[in-house]
Amino acid sequence: MDRYIPDMTIETPDSGLATTQPQAIGRIEAIHLADAAAGPMRAVSRVRAIAGVGLEGDRYATGSGTYSPDPRTDRHLTLIEAEEIEALATRDGIVLEPGETRRNVTTRGIRLNDLVGRRFRVGGIECEATRLCEPCQGLTDHIAKPVLKPLAHRAGLRALILTDGEIALGDEIVAID
Repeated sequence: MDRYIPDMTIETPDSGLATTQPQAIGRIEAIHLADAAAGPMRAVSRVRAIAGVGLEGDRYATGSGTYSPDPRTDRHLTLIEAEEIEALATRDGIVLEPGETRRNVTTRGIRLNDLVGRRFRVGGIECEATRLCEPCQGLTDHIAKPVLKPLAHRAGLRALILTDGEIALGDEIVAID
């Protein structure tokens, strides 16, 4: 009988140890919403996610975000890694306050870039990661900090929300395919 060891190494009686890629499990560290384009981000402890729409009360769910007219409707949910925000401060001396990245969810413990093109679960909802959420000149201008180059390919992820539900601080984030 096979025995599963927590790091996802599988011990088999006839073949010794076989390793598989560990399943990363992240957590929600912060949730931020903005009522309007360029409006202030406000922290919340939980929020309702609406499939095909976005996070209740957020600018992109109401169609009032800066890029809402863009026909690519993959801004239901934006995420960024806390580790990348911390690395920006350490590596480049650029300190960002909570929510200053203008991403909805700050995560810890999961590599978001690895989720592009995959489905994943945030708490009780299912999402599909569509593409990286690259920094733009608008973000740099809005926060008056030079983040464009240092956050390239590190500024997070855009995702579609596929099922209704609620997300909250501390919820797990895990790939499901």
